[in-house]
Amino acid sequence: MSFKREKTKDYFLLDTNVENMFINEYMVSAPEGYVKVYLFALMYTNLGVEFDNGDIAKQLMMEEEDVLKAWTYWEKMGVIRKIRKASDNSLDYDVEFVLLKNMLYGTHEETQQFSSEQGINAQMANQEYKDMFARIEKALGRVISGSEMGEVLSWINDFGTDPEVVGFAFEYCAKRNKKAVRYVGAVIRNWITDGLRTMEEVSAHLEQVEGRNVDYKRVFQALGFKRNPTEEETRIMDTWFDGMGFRMETVLDACAKTSGISSPSINYVNRILENWYAENGSNAKADGITNSDRMKYYDYLREREEREAGERKEEVYSKVPRIREIDEEEQRLASSLSRIAVSNRVDKREATEEIKEKIDRISTEKAFLLTDNGFELDYMDMKYQCPLCRDTGMLDTGERCQCFREITEEKISLITKA
Repeated sequence: MSFKREKTKDYFLLDTNVENMFINEYMVSAPEGYVKVYLFALMYTNLGVEFDNGDIAKQLMMEEEDVLKAWTYWEKMGVIRKIRKASDNSLDYDVEFVLLKNMLYGTHEETQQFSSEQGINAQMANQEYKDMFARIEKALGRVISGSEMGEVLSWINDFGTDPEVVGFAFEYCAKRNKKAVRYVGAVIRNWITDGLRTMEEVSAHLEQVEGRNVDYKRVFQALGFKRNPTEEETRIMDTWFDGMGFRMETVLDACAKTSGISSPSINYVNRILENWYAENGSNAKADGITNSDRMKYYDYLREREEREAGERKEEVYSKVPRIREIDEEEQRLASSLSRIAVSNRVDKREATEEIKEKIDRISTEKAFLLTDNGFELDYMDMKYQCPLCRDTGMLDTGERCQCFREITEEKISLITKA
């Protein structure tokens, strides 16, 4: 006869044995979050289930950084051991739970326990750490507390970063008006995640980032944007420089193509650059003509059209001086309208309507003066060869205009003859 006991297949109906020594000696004085990490991991350890610190953080709704701090705390208390997997990566380790009753009866090698205060005092004897905390206090503009010291030291122990990097991180964040210790810790953790552990690696990374931020600013200035780019916009711009390999001059040329549309956007510029990239850039040829030659031809057309429009305008002004006065008055009213739009005037709506009525009135007067003197209403406007793209080669959709393919070598020759 044999005896068997039914086993449940539901993990959460099983039991986890916790030593009373842990409850009595360690749990009562430990931070609450650290106890949660210990018990949660112990449960899965008994079940033989594979999991990592990220899983623990997600299940307990904690930051992964706090989970790492918990293991450092429990290691110092002697209730777990970190089994390092790689000597060059202090974050890559397994956790072994110590049998506390064995510690009591001496069946295993006694594990030395250190309080947070003892750990701080030991490391503060090192000049490198003294220099680091001096930099931190100078950056924060205040004396750092003992608990904050312990937190900073835990970054070095858990993340394997240099004290010099930690001191620099506080200075870097302080310049951006971010002085919360937790915020600085998040910055350092991001650097470590990106493989940046030394000052040389961090400096090279920030130099690249700062340089790219300058590129973003130049693009936004060219588009007339007075805001910071979104994460998606920076991703798109990165593809221009990194993926497509365009230089800033080419990107700014693409931005200039938005001057004739009402609502320029990063997506519009992106479509332009994607088309250029698909055509192999400015050196791509079709029918023996380079795209660079085609763009020069469009520039030539617009310059000629602007010059001719200016000459027609002067002709009208000479014959009907009142029209010059109307144009100047329209410009002044348009400027006033813009100022009112951004003002805090209580009568903004009424003032706006009043100016619009004045513009409508003098525009009507201008139309009568033009027709009465034998001029077409659009006589002073630019006369584009292609009204669809306004001689830019690019439609409002960001696609190439049909006229782009209709440029011949004969038309290109006009540039050299001009």
